[in-house]
Amino acid sequence: MRRLRQLAQRTPPGRERYIDLLRAVAITMVVLGHWGVTAIGYDDGRPTGHSALPDLRWAWPLTWVAQVMPVFFLVGGYANAASLASHRRRSGSAAGWLVDRSARLVRPTTVLLLVLAVGAGIATLRGADPAQVRTVVWFATIPLWFLVAYVAVVALTPPMYALHRRFGLAVPVVLVVLVALGDLGRLLGPETLAEGNYIFGWLAVHQLGFAWYDAARADARRSDDAAGAGAAAGTAAGAGNGGPVGLFRRELPLSARAGGVLLGAGLVALVLLTVAGPYPVAMLHVPGERLDNAAPPSVALMAAAAAQLGLILLLRCPAGRWLRRSGPWQAVLAVNAVVLTLFLWHLTAALLLVGLLDALGVLPAPPAGSAAWWAWRVPWLLALAAVLAVLVAVFGPVEARTRRAPAAGRPGAGGRRLRAGLAVAGYAGVLVGLLLNSLAPKTAPEPLGLPGPALVAYLAGAGLLRLLRSGRGERRA
Repeated sequence: MRRLRQLAQRTPPGRERYIDLLRAVAITMVVLGHWGVTAIGYDDGRPTGHSALPDLRWAWPLTWVAQVMPVFFLVGGYANAASLASHRRRSGSAAGWLVDRSARLVRPTTVLLLVLAVGAGIATLRGADPAQVRTVVWFATIPLWFLVAYVAVVALTPPMYALHRRFGLAVPVVLVVLVALGDLGRLLGPETLAEGNYIFGWLAVHQLGFAWYDAARADARRSDDAAGAGAAAGTAAGAGNGGPVGLFRRELPLSARAGGVLLGAGLVALVLLTVAGPYPVAMLHVPGERLDNAAPPSVALMAAAAAQLGLILLLRCPAGRWLRRSGPWQAVLAVNAVVLTLFLWHLTAALLLVGLLDALGVLPAPPAGSAAWWAWRVPWLLALAAVLAVLVAVFGPVEARTRRAPAAGRPGAGGRRLRAGLAVAGYAGVLVGLLLNSLAPKTAPEPLGLPGPALVAYLAGAGLLRLLRSGRGERRA
């Protein structure tokens, strides 16, 4: 608690605390949402889990709010733009920023994968079926699907932020058009046209985070000028309004009026696309539906993202005032310190609890949507929260204690090119490893629970990035 108070006291006055709140709320909704809609049953005497959403059709419109992946990418865009701009003000390179940024993502993920691989290996040596071992690990690593897209977006941040500075809001508009073209492939064929939506959709939302950062920075600059001198404020405000306009403007409108327009337009588009159009109402995966709005992202999900952004802007000012209080801000800081740990381990917590209750012979398995299922929700969530709290206490320090690497000397041109190439290779290894694991069948016999090539590629990429963060790779260059 003392450390949280110290962090709260050291918070810079200009920090957009609302961004941190959105990240904390989004991760809480993801965790509770995954736990809440899980229905446990038995298959051949073994516990199994599936989504209850097919039995809860009335809840599908609620996913317009509950699908918070767009919020993560929006917040990520803001945070990545702020971090990259700060790094460049210190004369840092794009490669150096990528290496630094990898620490907070890669270290907690590496711990998860190593723990799962060791546990799976022990289970296999003790006679467990490798196919069953793979199924358990597959379920535990479902969150890595998100990391595949997010790590790719982080890797593309330097060039995409440069595009943003040049073309502004036209960039996300073009990306949404590409998502629409991909959707045409899903609807009319060939479906492979939609594969690009995995990156185009999330990049579009991420670009809006860039625009939010630029708008917040401009507001802060104008406020500073106004505090210094009224005349200077008028000059600065005029200069601030003299930049690109229309689609090429770089600043996201942050007013409540803009929020209302986005919310209304997003909701109208959602109704037209899902009620009158071909898209499912649910923004989350529902088994049996012809289309999946989230995998890959669809135009309907882009409309939901616009509506969510509108609601976020409407709540920005009151939330900002609330976050000036010490208690709420400390709570937000506490969640953000272990936000990735919470996300990575929340399904492992479910596996551990199900395994424990099954071993004790007291695992409830009521039909989804039944009165017994609803009655089990509260104790189920409380028990899962207790298990996850233990996991966060054990593994959370890996994330919370991640620090930015010390600044290294500036290498020559050859050293910079080598460092950039090694950083790209490191990210590529991490991405390939995560992607191979996500694409591997959940029933494939894997003694370590993870495909061997996936584990090798990931560890090679993570190791290379770790070497670069330590500075040894640069000194050799």
